[in-house]
Amino acid sequence: MPKRRFGPHKFSFSQSHSAKLSYGYNSRMNVGKSGYRVFSANSTTACTELAKRITEDVNTAIMELLIMAYALKTSCAQNIIGVIPYFPYSKQCKMRKRGSIVCKLLASMLAKAGLTHIITMDLHQKEIQGFFTFPVDNLRASPFLIQYIQEEIPDYRNAVIVAKSPSAAKRAQSFAERLRLGLAVMHGEPQCSESDMADGRNSPPAVRTSTGPPGLELPLMMAKEKPPITVVGDVGGRIAIIVDDIIDDVEDFVAAAEILKERGAYKIYIMATHGLLSAEAPRLIEESAIDEVVVTNTVPHEVQKLQCPKIKTVDVSMILAEAIRRIHNGESMAYLFRNIAVDD
Repeated sequence: MPKRRFGPHKFSFSQSHSAKLSYGYNSRMNVGKSGYRVFSANSTTACTELAKRITEDVNTAIMELLIMAYALKTSCAQNIIGVIPYFPYSKQCKMRKRGSIVCKLLASMLAKAGLTHIITMDLHQKEIQGFFTFPVDNLRASPFLIQYIQEEIPDYRNAVIVAKSPSAAKRAQSFAERLRLGLAVMHGEPQCSESDMADGRNSPPAVRTSTGPPGLELPLMMAKEKPPITVVGDVGGRIAIIVDDIIDDVEDFVAAAEILKERGAYKIYIMATHGLLSAEAPRLIEESAIDEVVVTNTVPHEVQKLQCPKIKTVDVSMILAEAIRRIHNGESMAYLFRNIAVDD
């Protein structure tokens, strides 16, 4: 019987009937929500790649993953291991106002579909592993990024590791300690930040719009006052290396680079695990004071690299392949987490 291929997902069954399911962002489905289909010529690779990027939808890819996992479960596969280098909706892992914790919902759906193990990389919050009822191996990309700094950044000994926000300070401290470099932390946000509207921190409004029962007077919710961006630490005459886990909308990174330039940094690098680089990110990076953006290949971004030569890629496929091999052979995973700090 000929082998069947389902888009970017690959199945391999061993004698113990274990299934390893590889999941990526580049879904091959091209059916629009309105019932239309997108057709592209096969004459050039650029044509097909652009068509895929136009029609890709992360929710479609998640649904494909769930359906295939359930198909394997009903086919009596003993183990179903999902390889999800970038876990979608990982930023929605906390309750914000009256919102939902989508990451928890996705974890429950994966378990219900039949997955028994997940291999992922640099979850936005390590606590996300607690959402799952089965083992999760959260691999780290920091050894690859640190190796890139040591080998590809000239005079990196004159660099300082920068945390773009206080929440990223622990990750930046881990990089700084292993590279024996200084640490700087940026505090504050640019005015009218998009994240301000997204997380609803100004809701409810300060003006009362309705009255409660007589005698019930609730205090008004006062909006947070965001200070302008400031830098705690000396970056003058140094190379500034901003580290983070995800780079998607780059407006905050561009604003941070401008502040660092004003403070005297003569080169600015951004190191991140997951390079989503959506919307106008390549153009904004190309026009900014950022010298280089280094991301791993957990998310495909070849089109963005064509638009912006400042974007560089670090390959992490080796550690994912080794994780798959060790799980299949029943070997310990501890070797892959050696010298990994708690805050990394």
